[in-house]
Amino acid sequence: MSMQLGIILIYILITVLIGIYAKKSSKTASSFHGAGLGVLMCVAAGTGEWLGGTSTTGVSEYGFLYGFSGAWYTIANAIGIIFLAIFFAKLYRSLDTVTVPGIIERFIGKDARTVSSILLTFVMLAVGVSQMIAAGTLGVSVLGLNFDISVIVFGICFIIYTLFGGMTAVAYTNIMHLVMMYGGVILALFIATKDVGGVGGLLAALPAKPYASFFSIGPTRVSSWIIASILGACTAQAGIQPILAAKDVNVAKKSAILTAVAVAPFGIFVALLGMAAKVHFPDLANAKLALPTLMMNMPPLAGGIVLASTMAAILSTMSPIILASGTMLTKDLYQKVIKPEATDQEVLKMSRITTAVSGVICTVVAIAMYGTTRILDIVYFAYSIRGALFVVLLFGIYWVKTSQKGAIYGMICTAVVGIFWVVYSSIVGHYPIHPAISETYASVFTAAVATYIFSLVFPNGDLVTTPQVKKSTS
Repeated sequence: MSMQLGIILIYILITVLIGIYAKKSSKTASSFHGAGLGVLMCVAAGTGEWLGGTSTTGVSEYGFLYGFSGAWYTIANAIGIIFLAIFFAKLYRSLDTVTVPGIIERFIGKDARTVSSILLTFVMLAVGVSQMIAAGTLGVSVLGLNFDISVIVFGICFIIYTLFGGMTAVAYTNIMHLVMMYGGVILALFIATKDVGGVGGLLAALPAKPYASFFSIGPTRVSSWIIASILGACTAQAGIQPILAAKDVNVAKKSAILTAVAVAPFGIFVALLGMAAKVHFPDLANAKLALPTLMMNMPPLAGGIVLASTMAAILSTMSPIILASGTMLTKDLYQKVIKPEATDQEVLKMSRITTAVSGVICTVVAIAMYGTTRILDIVYFAYSIRGALFVVLLFGIYWVKTSQKGAIYGMICTAVVGIFWVVYSSIVGHYPIHPAISETYASVFTAAVATYIFSLVFPNGDLVTTPQVKKSTS
């Protein structure tokens, strides 16, 4: 067994043991989904949504190709979280719900909650599959393991520690993951730049264009990331659930701001690692291998620690995702539609079942889709749906004529248009209408227009928004 593999296995074992330890704090349904969390716990749990596998291997790839501008991925996420903190964290926490569909119900209606729960669960599972593929790929490319075995082993670990401790396990383990992630990338940066004169020498060894610019990746991509992050941050169940579980509205707002502060700088460090890989391995054929190649050429102990930090990023995202999926399936469908009279212990049992099922789905689909680029299409579509749902929610909050049927038809039209956009681009090779109009722009536009038109065509008298809730938005 290599030292790198041994470090990874020890790290995963510690993560599982922490999750099992957290079980004593998750004996009720509310504690399993999260309740009364302080600032540190909220920040730790929330960062998992934003610092996943893409923020490591993905950003290092962009750093290898474009330099500093690759960091916009995490910077854009931080901007989205700040937007959430300033404008919606206080409102969301005041509504006394643990799911985004629960927020949608307060402003639009019960049926809209059901539809949005199905769509957002799909979003979470799609992102979860991509993280599982990232974990399995890491096992193959770096540790030399079989992909299926890697995914199954990692999947079992994810499920076990989340299943035992729920939100408490997510928060406890993510504190460790956050420390490991920052510690690992800083250690890697120190080692990778030591023989080129530090960061200054690294920059001197690369051409100023594109590597020294924060916009060489292109203004279109930067603006698209920012828009998607702002829209997505306000309906991302995994990122919002800790805010909904905060002790009070002040903790919710403060923790969202601190989460943004924790997220933003990470991309800069990782982009620098991609740039270091460009200096050390200028002829590397596949930029996606920039970070793994850099790690495997470090001393075994340091490489193992850095590899563990990459795994920590995946772990910190995967657990909140399957917990978020299980939470929506339980709170929005089981408890709200299937069995409203369920006892707390029945809800807790179902929460664990749906969380486990979510993890199994991500594992099985990851194995089935390994080697295909279609997963990226699905993830892009999922993100566009998430942003479009926020547009529908905005109508419910700020436009009094928003009807439940109008909102539901708006969601359905958005899903249809998003699917068409992704399928068309994957077959033809470019987006319909114009190359710059991605599925995100198409879905958001469709959500706004369809919700507006259908609300006028199908006005209803069962609008659930109360004057008290409307007043809280001011």
